Amino acid sequence: MATRRFENALRRRGYVRIAGVDEVGRGCLAGPVMAAAVILHPARRCDGLRDSKLLTASARDRLYGAITRRALAWAVASCEPSEIDVLNIHRATLVAMRRAVLALDPSPDYVLIDAFRVPELVVPQEGVVGGDGRCAAIAAASIVAKVTRDRLMRALHDADARYGFDRHKGYATATHLAAIRRYGYSSIHRKTFRPPTLFDLLDTMGET
Repeated sequence: MATRRFENALRRRGYVRIAGVDEVGRGCLAGPVMAAAVILHPARRCDGLRDSKLLTASARDRLYGAITRRALAWAVASCEPSEIDVLNIHRATLVAMRRAVLALDPSPDYVLIDAFRVPELVVPQEGVVGGDGRCAAIAAASIVAKVTRDRLMRALHDADARYGFDRHKGYATATHLAAIRRYGYSSIHRKTFRPPTLFDLLDTMGET
């Protein structure tokens, strides 16, 4: 279970608005990479925070509601597939994280980020290895990012049901790869982000 140990230690040093930041969608073939930033309210509890990957969909939805109601501030930002193709996935992830932090109102005075440090932030920051499982604010951000992106991918499925985005959310499952083999890439696929198995599929289709 993630705790507020990191945030409490920072408050003892005089920091007040401590944001947690995490991303989702780095390893997908389609859809944006999405980041969330959350400043938990020190007096409002959100019990059950943990890495979003360890939660059921219903638990994530419940916690998303609690976080967005009780947080001092929260924001979500993304980098779209066309930006990922230009920047590469690592740089695009950092851009999405920076956008999420800059969208917070009020602004944070310290930022805790899952694993990374984000360039060009004007506030102190710290990368926390395994932060989504250890730090409550980062866990909250992981949940907000995951629920927001999953909802987006379901909406994209409603607009184009050929690829099954409602099930795999853009990850490289066998069903998704089979759909790409049949239909080619859609406008929301990352053209430069291809696993070796997909290269093999596309070679059989005569693509370069």
